[in-house]
Amino acid sequence: MTYPGTTVTFAPPVAQKERITILDSLRGFAILGILLMNIPSFGLPGPVAYDPSVLNEWGTINFTIWYWVAWMPNGTQRALFSMLFGAGILLFVGGKEQKLPGTLPADYFFRRQLWLILFSLFDVFILLWDGDILLEYACFGMLMYSFRKLTPNALLIGAALCFLFMLARENRNLYQNKKIIEQGETVAAIDTSVTKLTLLQKEQLEAMQAFKEKSTRSSKIKKMELAKEKMLGSYQNLYDERTTSYIDAEFNYLFLVCWDVLIFMFLGMAFFKMGILTGDASVKVYALMCVVGLGAGLFFSYLKLQHSIDFKFNAYELTKNTSFAFNELSRTLRSIGFLGFIMLLYKSGLFKWLFELLRPVGQMAFTNYLMQSLMCGLFFYGIGLGYYGQLERYEIYYVVAAVWTIQIIYSNIWLRFFRFGPFEWAWRSLTYWKVQPMWR
Repeated sequence: MTYPGTTVTFAPPVAQKERITILDSLRGFAILGILLMNIPSFGLPGPVAYDPSVLNEWGTINFTIWYWVAWMPNGTQRALFSMLFGAGILLFVGGKEQKLPGTLPADYFFRRQLWLILFSLFDVFILLWDGDILLEYACFGMLMYSFRKLTPNALLIGAALCFLFMLARENRNLYQNKKIIEQGETVAAIDTSVTKLTLLQKEQLEAMQAFKEKSTRSSKIKKMELAKEKMLGSYQNLYDERTTSYIDAEFNYLFLVCWDVLIFMFLGMAFFKMGILTGDASVKVYALMCVVGLGAGLFFSYLKLQHSIDFKFNAYELTKNTSFAFNELSRTLRSIGFLGFIMLLYKSGLFKWLFELLRPVGQMAFTNYLMQSLMCGLFFYGIGLGYYGQLERYEIYYVVAAVWTIQIIYSNIWLRFFRFGPFEWAWRSLTYWKVQPMWR
């Protein structure tokens, strides 16, 4: 395949010697951490996955594990992966813009992103993982292409604007629900023996009552049992449950999720250009990120969790008694803090073995992400071993440890013999429309 006006046919993928090894190690941390966040959705019914009140787990090891995961790393690993994806855009496009003429770099990049959409559909509709994030990365990555040449300060401003939009959207949702409650309770206070309700008032009352009922423990238990029945049933039931859940989430939350993804892609681009992601920043910078990010982020996370515990995870009561939603504030701060913490470990030189161990995991991040869907699906779903909803909360983290061990071992062995992970190889071959050399 050739292009008019140029003798260039294909650009080679990034060579091993051109890789920035710390980025691979960071991807390794992130891809393993993502499973830590996703495992409740793989192994536990939706109402139980992030709500320990449903099965009355108070005061047990299950509650303790839920609390520590929700308080500290929750949401941070996907954020780190989004940052690295943003940095990856600069690496992919930047190198090709120096070597290739005209629109060829853009052609390769957009082709790469379009193939990622197809891989995303494979993850959702074949591997049946409804928590897939690849579609967002594919679509919003194409949007971020336009911002690749901005200065670090401009990129930070972009991240700040997306953060403000996300915060506004988060609170808009809160106050929409508060309005449902307030209108419904106002109608409920009307003496219907004296005043006949209008059609609008009846609708407001029904909306409030539906929200209230949905928030009860009994309603969550019914939903839990229904989810278990579907997930442990036939392939068709499982397919319907997972794909419907994914499509509903995309339609209902895409506008909310887009700001979340864009925040960290902007930050990833900025941090890459500032040398933060490459290990070139000073220890003082990483220490500041760690102390301020984790200090403030964990404080806000504690407030949010304590508020949920006080109202026993009843969404109706929580909404009534919440004035401001700051989940994204907490998550953004903690994500920056965790990045600072990891980079401090890197700069110390004491954990070189750990970064070397995780580097192949990061080099095969795409394969490992999809393999997590495959392995967890085979273990938990009814078409596999059928452990969905059968394990205690603490026991699902044994599965995490097992998958981590497998992925660390096979990633290190695989890359001794091959240049790429299997899905990385397929993605590159499709991007360049030419079979890439696989063996070392």
